[in-house]
Amino acid sequence: MNRKTRVVLLDEADVEFKRLNDLVGQQIKENKQNTDEMQLLRSIKQKVDFIKANPFYGDNIPKEIIPEKYNVQNLWRVELTNYWRMLYTIKGDQVEIICFILDIMDHDRYNKVFGYKKR
Repeated sequence: MNRKTRVVLLDEADVEFKRLNDLVGQQIKENKQNTDEMQLLRSIKQKVDFIKANPFYGDNIPKEIIPEKYNVQNLWRVELTNYWRMLYTIKGDQVEIICFILDIMDHDRYNKVFGYKKR
């Protein structure tokens, strides 16, 4: 039996997605084309489709470096356009797999969250 996969945006990811969607909507009204924000929104939507097709699409983050703020047992990273990152966790049962998108962030914020330093 194939389990259905759902993708749900939570908290910071949901806020960032809505902000980006509103900004792109405004840019479309202003007849702007292919802005960085439009590319990022397209990238997010494309990766969400990839995750729906294969919940294990992203790069698995080792348990020992998962930031405590996420409070999850597993964490996956997907690289987006312009060095942005999307983080998600996978939960499931016999019927359904749910991928919770926890965060969408630029590379600098990603480095801070994971404690990486610039060289």
